[in-house]
Amino acid sequence: MFITYQQTSEQSYLLNYGEDINIITNKKVISHFNYLIKNKFKYIFNVVPSFNKLLIEFDINFKKDVEILIQKLKLIDENDEVKSIQHLISVCYDEEYALDYKNVENAFSIDFDEFINLHSSSILNVFMIGFMPGLPFLGLLNINQSLPRLENPRISIPAGSVGVVDKLSVIYPNQSSGGWNLVGKTTFNLFNKNSNTTILNPGDTVKFHNISKKDFIKNEK
Repeated sequence: MFITYQQTSEQSYLLNYGEDINIITNKKVISHFNYLIKNKFKYIFNVVPSFNKLLIEFDINFKKDVEILIQKLKLIDENDEVKSIQHLISVCYDEEYALDYKNVENAFSIDFDEFINLHSSSILNVFMIGFMPGLPFLGLLNINQSLPRLENPRISIPAGSVGVVDKLSVIYPNQSSGGWNLVGKTTFNLFNKNSNTTILNPGDTVKFHNISKKDFIKNEK
């Protein structure tokens, strides 16, 4: 299922499933990720999925076992076993939180109300969790225009802010710096600190629900 793989350090291999960012490729990554997690191989320390790559970190004393396992992965296709949970996440797209709505309008050649309809009617795939604990990379929006990152990233972005670049969206789980175009805000909790686990997981899907500023403030309390 993967195309190539290479050793990236003494204790890690990187599997490459292609260069495109799409759901079919990502499902192949998640399939192998789930297989490795489910089987709890004693010599695998960590497995990190991305859009189209899979990083495997291992005990150097079992390098030969890992190489055999990687060859075995070529024959494993568990797409049908990829369990997906759909999460409904309320977002307020009010201008107070959609600080970059003008960037969106100019780049996508639509008014912001049209963008809200597009963003809140799409079923978005959770491609990966990264950058910080709980931060999901979501996509893909059905739009072809390019919306780049901000030329000057913000030093401080409030937790819950929803950002967009091109066809992808993110939600910032904590206050953070960042260069994504801000289009709204949510009170949805992305990370369970008590159990040290993420709420969204690779392979899940997200649907945003547009709520008023009044309802958003009510949810914040």
